[in-house]
Amino acid sequence: MKSVTRKATRHVNQNEGLIFEKSSAGKAAWKLPPLDVPEVDTQKLLGSSERKDLGNMPEVSEIEIIRHFTRLSTWNYAIDLGMYPLGSCTMKYNPRVNEVVSRLEGLANGHPYQPEKVSQGALRIIKTLSECLIEITGMDAITLQPAAGAHGELTGLLLVRAYHQSKGHPRKKILIPDSAHGTNPATAATVGYAVENLKSDARGMVDVAALAAQMNEDVAALMLTNPNTLGVFEQDIAKIADLMHAKGGLLYMDGANMNALVGKVRPGDFGVDLMHLNLHKTFSTPHGGGGPGSGPVAVKKILEPFLPKPVLITKADGTLGFEYDRPQSVGRVRAFYGNFGMFIRALAYTLANGPDGLRQTTEDAVLNANYIRKGLEGAYDLPYSTPSMHEVVFSDKLQGKKGVHTMDIAKRLIDYGFHPYTTAFPLIVPGALMIEPTESESTEEMDLFIEAMRSIAQEVEEDPEMVLAAPHTTRVSRLDEVAAARKPVLRWKPS
Repeated sequence: MKSVTRKATRHVNQNEGLIFEKSSAGKAAWKLPPLDVPEVDTQKLLGSSERKDLGNMPEVSEIEIIRHFTRLSTWNYAIDLGMYPLGSCTMKYNPRVNEVVSRLEGLANGHPYQPEKVSQGALRIIKTLSECLIEITGMDAITLQPAAGAHGELTGLLLVRAYHQSKGHPRKKILIPDSAHGTNPATAATVGYAVENLKSDARGMVDVAALAAQMNEDVAALMLTNPNTLGVFEQDIAKIADLMHAKGGLLYMDGANMNALVGKVRPGDFGVDLMHLNLHKTFSTPHGGGGPGSGPVAVKKILEPFLPKPVLITKADGTLGFEYDRPQSVGRVRAFYGNFGMFIRALAYTLANGPDGLRQTTEDAVLNANYIRKGLEGAYDLPYSTPSMHEVVFSDKLQGKKGVHTMDIAKRLIDYGFHPYTTAFPLIVPGALMIEPTESESTEEMDLFIEAMRSIAQEVEEDPEMVLAAPHTTRVSRLDEVAAARKPVLRWKPS
């Protein structure tokens, strides 16, 4: 093991097979005081609904419960422990001030059924965040209802369909580049569109000539990820927008990679008609298992009538409220108004940074990705020489000569104390290693990561079996991930 390996803190139980079997008859984590009210005949009160036998429920003490869950927490990885280089996911640090603000009593205890007159503070948060996101994207209107990025895509394509139907020609196809996020074709199919693939050129960008050949009046929209999943900015974006608009189509932008653009360039200024944002990526709200997502959809004026209802408006008396009379709306896409807790966090992040801070965040994210690119050049194959934005994609072409592939390298990286990068994506790069450091990482952390990756490349040359058998320091060896996905064990069963 090389010097960069971090010593893992492991809580090893002497009886590995009994880690989840702590129950002993008679143990309890609670003790109720003597009854100080008349005893109730529960049989009369509940009848057949009363359950006397609780089944094989565990009987454990309080300290056993505490130690069990604390121990489990040490077996996981988190952004608070180290770098999370998942490409295209923007796993940045969540500032604690965001969490503090979201827990303020008046916000945390608010309820969507409260009357509007006592919810003006919450409505002001929704309005202010909406205004900030409209300014950042260069769009004209926005809905905060969608609960995640893919849900934002779905909402966006519902808007596209409603727009074309209002023109009397619903259209049938969605064009999607081979460098797009995988949810894009699934979303288009869900909305009822036929999907046509669009090939990238040698630079890793949309082939404009191919787009011109495929674009016709049956195409409703182009779903474009920009920067794309190669971490490459679509330099012909203005031409692409003009080409789409000339044939009456719309340009949809998957905004999952906005961490490379905020404060530097606005999609609305280069011809995008609608786009979704990922608050749980770009705007630092909790991600994945850490909290609900949020996928607002920003649109140009032509699509504003179709936005999900209700829409927040300023009333004649100056107060805020919701407008429900929207005859062209696609309807609700989410209960109530969206994941409000994420709105608070995203607004706190936006206001704390301000315009200059958001711009600096973008610049640092791009700088960090290029720092890692430079540090790993030569050790790993770089399939595209086009300049990188917020992430860089290598391939396992060099290591493949020794029978080692991207998943093996990722598993070995765990032994060095890092969460693996994104493996085998995007699909247009065989054996892809997709790395995104975000702006959260220091030079020191990235140097450790670079040294770890270079050490693994050296191990592949000298002792490939070491890498193929990784990870070596985890509580369990390499799992059968295909079986785990297809035959998941979703609940604990008593032995």
